[in-house]
Amino acid sequence: MSFLIYFALLLIIPIWAQMRVKSTYKKYAKVENSTGKTGAEVAREILDRNGLYNVAVEPVRGRLSDHYDPRSKVVRLSEENYYGHSIAGSAVAAHEVGHAIQDKESYAPLRFRHALVPVANLGSNFAYLLIIAGAIFASANLLLVGIVFMAAAVLFQLVTLPVEFNASSRAMKQIVSTGMIRNNEERQARKVLNAAALTYVAAALVAVLELLRFVLMFAGMNNDD
Repeated sequence: MSFLIYFALLLIIPIWAQMRVKSTYKKYAKVENSTGKTGAEVAREILDRNGLYNVAVEPVRGRLSDHYDPRSKVVRLSEENYYGHSIAGSAVAAHEVGHAIQDKESYAPLRFRHALVPVANLGSNFAYLLIIAGAIFASANLLLVGIVFMAAAVLFQLVTLPVEFNASSRAMKQIVSTGMIRNNEERQARKVLNAAALTYVAAALVAVLELLRFVLMFAGMNNDD
């Protein structure tokens, strides 16, 4: 029974987080900001205020496909946010610029996360294969290697949390101090960013639970020996 509850939690937690961010974003994507600025204008103004004239702002297809590309030095906003004038669009645009500011300042967690990318990719691709092989062949060594690979991917998820929270904090400071949002809009923008942060928290929680499960499996296999 506990096994079923565990897997239900693994399924429910990320789905709930995704539903929360989508519903919050959808609600405030319909609310226009008082300044009439588009997401592209919000991003451009914050970038310029921080001396990031070399960072471009471009539209990209898809909903909630917004991101900052550190290699190309480009803030890419979904077309809805790029051209729209909503509270949600302003918050998301400012958040992505927050990552550009982190990049400029060599924010340590961001640098660490970038360094983890190759290892985390290996972990994501091979961890489960090694763990399944270890379980099938009752090999504690294979299982341990799989756990190490998974731990690298989990570490990436955990490091992502301060990066995302810091970007949101920077975003709120920028759009409030510049007057891009006013009065009640601050609370609405914060709701959008907090909902988005939940998806990262949910992903990290699920990753940690999975890692813990396999660590306990490894411990049980050693006790059997």
